[in-house]
Amino acid sequence: MTDPGYTCTCCGEHHAELPFAYGAPAPAFWQGTDGDVLEEERCVIGGQHYFLRGRVVLPVLDAEDDFEWGVWVSVSKENFFRAEDRWDSPDRVTEPPYFGWLSTELPGYEPGTLNLKTNLHTRPPGERPLIELEPTEHPLAVEQRGGITLVRVQAIAELLRHP
Repeated sequence: MTDPGYTCTCCGEHHAELPFAYGAPAPAFWQGTDGDVLEEERCVIGGQHYFLRGRVVLPVLDAEDDFEWGVWVSVSKENFFRAEDRWDSPDRVTEPPYFGWLSTELPGYEPGTLNLKTNLHTRPPGERPLIELEPTEHPLAVEQRGGITLVRVQAIAELLRHP
């Protein structure tokens, strides 16, 4: 069996596992003030800003698994409640994508990732939505379209382990 770990170029240590997913616990704008609501998949800030949690999937060209960023997307009030009404419905997969703004600042991207245009694609109940970035030349959008390598997955792991 192949060792799934890696030797870190920052500290020289061998880490037992190379993670293929990272997630943000809350939208970048989260303050946790009175009246704000943060659930595992949904968030409301100030009764005026609505967020859904989703996945930005990056194909890994030289591995079997994809890499995933767990992110938050700001959506309209109407789309938030539409998604909530269909949360447990199997036919929610037929929903058209919801426009949104990426509300997670991912490390290691210049320019930053906050407020990139997205489309949120609902999945079957129990699966987080897929987040499709607007096809721009932003490095994250380029990685989503073209994929990344294991070297890049390791670079992300090192960046997050040694900020």
